[in-house]
Amino acid sequence: MIRLDPATASSSVPPTVPPWALAPGGVPDDADAAFCAGAALSALDMLARAQPAWAGAWRQRLALNCAAANMRLAGRAEDAAALRDAWYLRQAGSDPGPAGTIFGAWRQLAGQPPAASADRLEKIVDQLGLHWDGAALADLCTEIEDVAGSRRPAPFAAAAIAARVVAMCPDAELFAWWLADLVLAQSLRWPRPLPLLMAQAFGPAFRPDAGGKRIRPGENGFERAVCLALLRSATDACRLAAELSRRAERLIAVAPKLRAKGAGDVIQRLLDDDAVSGSLTTKSLSRFAARRLFDRLQQLDAVRELSGRPTFRLFGL
Repeated sequence: MIRLDPATASSSVPPTVPPWALAPGGVPDDADAAFCAGAALSALDMLARAQPAWAGAWRQRLALNCAAANMRLAGRAEDAAALRDAWYLRQAGSDPGPAGTIFGAWRQLAGQPPAASADRLEKIVDQLGLHWDGAALADLCTEIEDVAGSRRPAPFAAAAIAARVVAMCPDAELFAWWLADLVLAQSLRWPRPLPLLMAQAFGPAFRPDAGGKRIRPGENGFERAVCLALLRSATDACRLAAELSRRAERLIAVAPKLRAKGAGDVIQRLLDDDAVSGSLTTKSLSRFAARRLFDRLQQLDAVRELSGRPTFRLFGL
């Protein structure tokens, strides 16, 4: 019998961005863009602080979305499915490859407190395939502290640090988006950052003229574009939270029907991460037992198979 903490099993409906902030026809001016972004972040703030049982899966799914957009900016061909394969199908401790390493940088953003140290940033730029001088990273840490600690509204703080990074190194836009989400979390006092902005970098917020040039960090209109991007990304994040909340509730509800040793650990992994390998092995669960367990969870409509393959399968909420 699997016993779960009642606090984990309980659920509430995640908040949503107010409909008036999503009115059709676009946002007419900078002030309204900032106001609507504030409304969206207010809804998201409740989720960022609540830490529901499925928070890990939610954050890592957001990280995957940003990493997939990151691939496009980096000129790589990998999509979300390829990134999942690179990360979850590798041997424990093995190199996930260049794309998987970039994915790892976004996973780290989602999984750690929003602290910025020269050592941490040095590792991140290395994961992103960039090279920065150590002294420049130390100076950047000081600037991050100043920007996040200022009275500047959070969207403008995120825009400022992204613009600063690109001004320092025009080829470091990947790093600029990563830091923008970290500074956003610092400004809002979130316990963990939410990967948001990178996923919108090629969206309509940064292309006000359909098919026109994309607004890059520091360019005219960038702050307004960040506000609009946060409105869209917060809305998407809240919708994803509602979807995962329902699926997590179903997963937790079927837990008492599972008899496999180690099933509780698998359920926790599904709640904590975007995906779990169908051939997972643990101290109490063999590969064959894991396959039977995931088949049972599928029969109970408690998990989804994410790869679309009959072998090397991946499962998640």
